[in-house]
Amino acid sequence: MKKYALLASLIFAGLFAGFLTGVLVLEYSLRSFDATVYAQVRLVELDSLDKLAVATLLPALVATAVLAYRSFRTNTRWLTVAALALLLLVFGLTLAVNLPINADQLHWNVQSPPADWTQARDNWQIAHAARTIAAVLAFAMLAYAAPLPTRSR
Repeated sequence: MKKYALLASLIFAGLFAGFLTGVLVLEYSLRSFDATVYAQVRLVELDSLDKLAVATLLPALVATAVLAYRSFRTNTRWLTVAALALLLLVFGLTLAVNLPINADQLHWNVQSPPADWTQARDNWQIAHAARTIAAVLAFAMLAYAAPLPTRSR
């Protein structure tokens, strides 16, 4: 059971960290564009990217929780518990910051974004950068905790 939890944890945490990194690069690229371009791209992002986030973060959380439980008496328990804590931080930041901004941005008029659009963008991007760093660190900890394959003779 532990090896399957580790495999699932690595796959989903890795996919999630990669997904967040891709969005981070896209969002950084958008900083040089005006309000109408930013609003249009955000509406495109909000169309389906949240489904990908849910499809990768929730299984990563569950698998990492199982792994942390199954690793409790091993020398990798602190790494798996830390990875789980980081993924929970990502989940909390998403609920507290990113999702409310996403919900607000769904109602933006592309031709006339709100006057405070840069503040919403900056708040979203700062929270997103923090959760991307946390997700990448969680994946790195899980990868470090994974046993290296041994060669059989």
